[in-house]
Amino acid sequence: MSTDPAGSSVPADPWPLPRNATVADHIVQRLACWGVRRYFGYPGDGINGMTSALQRTPERTQFIQVRHEETAGFAASAHVKYGGGPIGCVLVTSGPGAIHALNGLYDAKLDHQPVVALVGHTALTAEGGGYYQEVDLLALYKDVAAAFLAQLDHPSQVRHLVDRACRTALARRTVTALVLPLDVQDLDAMPNPPHAHGFYHTSSVPSSGPAVPPEADVRHAAEVLRGGERVAMLVGQGALGAEIEVREIAHRLGAGVATALLGFTVVDHREPWVTGAIGLLGTRPSWQLMKQCDRLLIVGSNMPYSEFYPPPGQARAVQIDHDGTQLGLRYPTEVNLTGDAAPTLRALLAALGPGPGPTRWRQSVAGTTAAWRQSQRELAEQDADPVNPQLLFASLSDRLPDDVMLAVDCGTTTAWYARHLKVRPGMLASLSGTLLSMGGAMPYALAAKFAHPDRPLVALIGDGAMQMNGVNELITVAKYWQGWRDPRFVVLVLNNRDLAFVSWEQRSSEGTPMFADSQQLPDIGYHRWAEVLGLRGELVDDPAQVPDAWDRALSADRPTVINALVDPAELMMPPHFTAEQARNTAAAMLRGDTDWAGIIRRGLPTALTTYRPRPHPANTPPLPRRSCTFGRRYEL
Repeated sequence: MSTDPAGSSVPADPWPLPRNATVADHIVQRLACWGVRRYFGYPGDGINGMTSALQRTPERTQFIQVRHEETAGFAASAHVKYGGGPIGCVLVTSGPGAIHALNGLYDAKLDHQPVVALVGHTALTAEGGGYYQEVDLLALYKDVAAAFLAQLDHPSQVRHLVDRACRTALARRTVTALVLPLDVQDLDAMPNPPHAHGFYHTSSVPSSGPAVPPEADVRHAAEVLRGGERVAMLVGQGALGAEIEVREIAHRLGAGVATALLGFTVVDHREPWVTGAIGLLGTRPSWQLMKQCDRLLIVGSNMPYSEFYPPPGQARAVQIDHDGTQLGLRYPTEVNLTGDAAPTLRALLAALGPGPGPTRWRQSVAGTTAAWRQSQRELAEQDADPVNPQLLFASLSDRLPDDVMLAVDCGTTTAWYARHLKVRPGMLASLSGTLLSMGGAMPYALAAKFAHPDRPLVALIGDGAMQMNGVNELITVAKYWQGWRDPRFVVLVLNNRDLAFVSWEQRSSEGTPMFADSQQLPDIGYHRWAEVLGLRGELVDDPAQVPDAWDRALSADRPTVINALVDPAELMMPPHFTAEQARNTAAAMLRGDTDWAGIIRRGLPTALTTYRPRPHPANTPPLPRRSCTFGRRYEL
């Protein structure tokens, strides 16, 4: 990452410990040395010592009570992603609390976010006796916290275990964990262990990170890239903080730029040379960019779909990443530069010399991108039953505040976000990028809002994820929103009564029809639930309502939930639709897919618009409309 994750200005001793301090007090004070001031969690008797310590430092620390420990894990990961602090922290109780937190912690591990998990445990005196909630936490957390995992059994360990957990989390950008037996938390603190054999005196000063690769390697990379006539760039979350450098080197190379979803805000998606997202949910211009380039520069991305890179041997490639173990994993790169994105790109700019000026390649990229954007706008404006979900995203894109924060869930929501929202530097946006877990958007939204309570937020969520944890975490929103300087917290729920992404995967990859018992969801009045909690609710069941709904939500004096009744038959066409996918979808229809009529109704115009750039609307046949038989009335 181009930003300094440790923050070397963090004071070594943020406050002195009182004489009667406990081990828990010492843990809280030592974590503060590393910049940890906010804890996401849920209380329980296994962490009573820790919550008592936090209660004693209300002006220095903050405990965010969420509705479920999984949310705490996601929120700790998002806390770092949205710039809330150098390290995320989860505080959960023993047994079930520790188990619940794992999914969110794996999100942090897979997306390389530094998070420290504090996990309560059975008292030392009871361990091994089959006590209530006694789980082998060292075995349970062995994978998610593989970089560093330890149990704190003696007061003298606090200093070196906390220091090592934080230093490792930052240096390796991963999850570490400390298991805290209940009785140890309330023992007398030992802030200064003896200067004797078997004790440690460790440092809380953050380690320096990688900066710039050797000059010879940078020159080699410049030689490789300078000879290209059709240069492509792929940028990911490792380029966050290097927005200026990415733009300058793209201009210098005359490159088109595709983005991984976690690096979406690195570039301005209104620019003609920005082709947008890459991958299964990406854009056709990004697919073509990779299939036609002769040089490839990858900056801070480890996007795993190999079929979306250039074919091996087509392009000479250079990769930049702060972690040398991540280089050359996805494409046979010729030069691998281990370094921080911003200074490495600046060194590369100096080595490249003057740029080529306007090129046919960039003009071609711009033309392809403009045609795609026009086709996506036309898709969003096509008729649907009752509302086209793409219209909601296209309409939002036109209204995004400059300082907006976006939290995106996994599913069809991700596709429409990737296709329609023209984000730009200055905005913040993220999602569960590698774990791809449903239920991430609401915890992300909460973390973002606590990190920046003076900025507006929009959470984009499917009804499956909303039912998974979103309806419960709206209670958390209701609990805290009046303390936010900017009360705008907008939750869009795409209510199509279908786990649509999985339904489409079944059709296109398996050739099986939608399995109603597995896929269909109950229709819930999400907007009514918001009103019960004292928030605003909006029901959108007609496309004409979309613009005003966004305008009201983005100017509201309190959080708003938009319950949008959208067409479950809306197709997510990949940038490259294979013959096998077409055959499988047809086979699903022949086998009695319950929404075969919707597939035909939306499939033909979607395919024509997607794969024939900029068709005239008159060429698209009018779509038959069904009467809307759901969602008009709700009972709680």
